[in-house]
Amino acid sequence: MTMDSNSMTMPMSDPNPWATAMNNLGMPPIGITGQQLMPEFDPSLGMMAGINPLNPMMPGLGMGPPPLSQDVPVIKEIIHCKSCTLFPPNPNFLLEKFLPGDFIQTSLTSHLQDLPPPATRDRPPGCKTVFVGGLPENATEQLIMEVFGQCGDITAIRKSKKNFCHIRFAEEFTVDKALFLSGYRIRLGSSTDKKDTGRLHVDFAQARDDLYEWECRQRMFAREERHRRKIEEDLLRPPSPPPIVHYSEHECSQLGDKIKDDGKFPEAVRVLLTWLERGEVNRRNANNFYSMIQSSNGHIRRLTGEKSQHEKEVEEAKEKFKTALAGIVGQFEQIVSVFQAASKQKAWDHFSKAQRKNLDMWRKQAEEIRNMHSEQLMGIRREEEMEMSDDDMEDSPDSKDSEDSGVSQAEALKEENDSLRCQLDAYRNEVELLKQEQGKNHPMSSEEDTTHSQQLSFLQQALQGMQKQLLKMRDELKLRETELEKSLEDKQQLNNQVQNLKEGLQNLQNTHAMELEQLKQDDRGGEESANQTSEATVSTVVSCSQEKDGPTEKSPQSPVHSEREALLVGIISTFLHVHPFGASIEYICSYLQRLDTKINTGEVEALLSRLPCTFRQELTGVGASLEKRWNFCGFQGIKST
Repeated sequence: MTMDSNSMTMPMSDPNPWATAMNNLGMPPIGITGQQLMPEFDPSLGMMAGINPLNPMMPGLGMGPPPLSQDVPVIKEIIHCKSCTLFPPNPNFLLEKFLPGDFIQTSLTSHLQDLPPPATRDRPPGCKTVFVGGLPENATEQLIMEVFGQCGDITAIRKSKKNFCHIRFAEEFTVDKALFLSGYRIRLGSSTDKKDTGRLHVDFAQARDDLYEWECRQRMFAREERHRRKIEEDLLRPPSPPPIVHYSEHECSQLGDKIKDDGKFPEAVRVLLTWLERGEVNRRNANNFYSMIQSSNGHIRRLTGEKSQHEKEVEEAKEKFKTALAGIVGQFEQIVSVFQAASKQKAWDHFSKAQRKNLDMWRKQAEEIRNMHSEQLMGIRREEEMEMSDDDMEDSPDSKDSEDSGVSQAEALKEENDSLRCQLDAYRNEVELLKQEQGKNHPMSSEEDTTHSQQLSFLQQALQGMQKQLLKMRDELKLRETELEKSLEDKQQLNNQVQNLKEGLQNLQNTHAMELEQLKQDDRGGEESANQTSEATVSTVVSCSQEKDGPTEKSPQSPVHSEREALLVGIISTFLHVHPFGASIEYICSYLQRLDTKINTGEVEALLSRLPCTFRQELTGVGASLEKRWNFCGFQGIKST
């Protein structure tokens, strides 16, 4: 950093050393800026007689001001202040930059004294304070402010009694301007007293305030860097899922509508899953959750349909790829045929040696690519055959879907059989053409014979594979046809069995109606023999129609109306006999429902109430534990009767 040119660059007051040095070299005394230092200069007075004067502005010497190299230091000149004057150090180091060392050692040693620049310490981090030594003894703070105030704003000056001080600037870059004054000689006014003169030494100083401010600034930069990195990480981080709302009746009703919507189903089902995992289900809202789960289950059919649609699209894409690949393989075959036609002797002799080499190389590349694509096409077809065989093993022949799939697969096999037959005919024709061409034309070279033999062997192998595949397809087609006929026969047998069952059911209903009419006529007679006969008939009807829930009424004198009720009385009596303390009606019904699920509580309780001599109801417990129990009292009823 340099100081301002208006305040720091002043004209040189003593040009004699420069003039003497240039006079010894035979140069006119011209300054670095171009002005003539001594107007009355005689070039014949130089020490080096016989040498013409040199022009300092001549290209190659580089003595002119523009342009100066970056290695050239800034020119230090005299600085005039109000109460003092600053003299720069001796400029012999400038001459060492531009002149050879021999001239300096021989002619300038007596005129200039070499003064080394003062050494400086390493710059502390955030340095704003400088050490200034070599001050005059009569220097004051006002003088220091006058000299160093030109560099920048000063915040503090700490002066010592031993001719040095510490100056703290407001900015860091002003420290570099202050270091520019290091090495200057200072003189107060025009006094030559030793106490009014001194040689300035400016160096970096380490201050706690500067270090503290630098650390605070570094921490601020670190915080800004962390904040910037956090923002970048937040931008790169994937968005978090939206929060799940808590359960309420309003949210539950809205969620039920969202689950029914196909577009909002994924978000809604995630909310439902979260509620279930949280344990929001209870007896009050169990029906709501059941309806939402039922709605979720309804989407299975839609998703299955979408999956089948995508599978259909994939199959169509595979079929399109297969057809396109077959066309590409056919074009490769044509290209290879072109190369083979060009390799014949009647066309081959007209090509040059380089052209034959290129044609042979191209033919080999085309054959390799053709074989690779043919293998890929055969692989696709083998995969389709394996998939079809897997589907055949999984399908069942006794369903309608299997029949439809069997018909479609049979059609596909027929189409595949036709295509394979066409390919087989094409291969046969190609083999015959190759044989004819080989018989007509003379044998070319050994390489061509080997290639033809390889092609023939490849075609023969392909023909054998096609024949085997064709036989296999025919066998599979016959098996499918036999399975299809068998499935049709099974279907016809099932239809006949269903028709027979319907006729038997109709006959059973007719006989049951006739028996009921006969029973009513017997009841109107009123005879005892007729009553006995009717009771026997009722028992037979009950036993025959027990599965159709047709209970028949008995005589009003008996509390047991049917054989089924008599059977229930026996089972309940056995059950209560092993429970001497009785059992509730729910406990009895739960036991009976294991035997017959059609039994209800009201029917059992009415049956027990009609038999007071066999079953008795008692109240047991106290207070809230009061409970009605049924006991078996059949043995006491026999004694009392």
